[in-house]
Amino acid sequence: MPKVAFIGAGSTVFARNLTVDLLGFDALRDTTELALMDIDEARLRTSEAVAHRVADHFGSRASISATTDRRAALDGADYVVTMFQIGGYEPATVTDFEVPKRFGLRQTIGDTLGVGGIMRGLRTIPVLLDLCTEMEELCPDALLLQYVNPMVSNCWAIAEATSVRAVGLCHSVQHTAGQLARDLGVPAEDLDYLCAGINHVAFYLRLEHGGADVYPRLQQVDPPDWNRVRYELLRHFGYFVTESSEHFAEYSPWFIKDGRDDLIERFNVPLDEYPRRCEEQIEQWHALRARLERGEDFEIRPSAEYGARIVNAIETGEPFTFNGNVPNTELSLEDFAPEAVVEVPVVADADGLHPQHVGKLPPHLAALIRTNLNVHELVVRAALDRRREHVYHAAMLDPHTGAELSLAEIRELVDELLDAHGKLIPELA
Repeated sequence: MPKVAFIGAGSTVFARNLTVDLLGFDALRDTTELALMDIDEARLRTSEAVAHRVADHFGSRASISATTDRRAALDGADYVVTMFQIGGYEPATVTDFEVPKRFGLRQTIGDTLGVGGIMRGLRTIPVLLDLCTEMEELCPDALLLQYVNPMVSNCWAIAEATSVRAVGLCHSVQHTAGQLARDLGVPAEDLDYLCAGINHVAFYLRLEHGGADVYPRLQQVDPPDWNRVRYELLRHFGYFVTESSEHFAEYSPWFIKDGRDDLIERFNVPLDEYPRRCEEQIEQWHALRARLERGEDFEIRPSAEYGARIVNAIETGEPFTFNGNVPNTELSLEDFAPEAVVEVPVVADADGLHPQHVGKLPPHLAALIRTNLNVHELVVRAALDRRREHVYHAAMLDPHTGAELSLAEIRELVDELLDAHGKLIPELA
């Protein structure tokens, strides 16, 4: 009976999706043990109720437990899923957005790159390393299915500082493939692609339908209003990037500039998008909880997430290929150092995970990715070496921040952010 521990299970909607996916597999429906863990008792109990409702829907005999004790959840686990947000919406995310605004620095998502992503990494890496220390003691052979952003920084730190087997999981590759299929007017299942890079900045190196290259057709698509940034990048770089336009707008120096509201309007960049999403998610959680209390049904349908499919592949031996975030140890991407974390095709089967060799990227794509990798590497160094200077340098080398502020302004901004976050970020020398 595989034991799957959800750490941060108070993320009820996400926990529901993964529970639906897991119990939707015949091989896992009656054999899985779900251990839900969160520090928020109210959210945890809501997720527990949702999990039982999902199990009832499938007629599952899965064992479901809930605890605020992380060690209890981890004890004997075969798979550990991380889905938490350190500091939550308030105060952490609000601080990540409001303090930079005073410096004229505007953001859209702030969870991966930029000063928001840097601060989130500094908050999150220590918690992940503590979790991994407990895994090394309580479930040393478990596979960590790591969903928490900033993906590259987090997975890099885990790989360097712990012995835990981990893979970083995101939904940008499969979701974007579905979006491209709709734009091209073809069934998503008929779109064939090879995608590689780093999380949120991976590219469809091959994009085909019926054996034919569809990039010429994609170049002729009238971009949807919400996706103008990525189509503009396609126009100039020749390849389509995985993560959304609102994300990529702040991974580069070209789309958000102080005093250039014409760019914001032209490319329809949604500033302050992540705080809005957080508020919507909080409302969704309250609405879901209210439906549960009224005894009403909620939607139960499979998601596009990879996590449950990986568990099923390892447990049954039926291979599953997905895009995962793994150390570049075997030089899956020859353009980057072995210690870097890259997003490449990975095969899961009874023997575990097998990253696939991709080779070299087109040189301009590799160069663009390096501008982001530089920041992730310095965040890892700041977190592991406890060096404040590395935080300054990460922000100074961030493409968007560096394009907006002077070196002195960036240093002052970092100081204000670190002071505002207080104990959420361990002391840096």
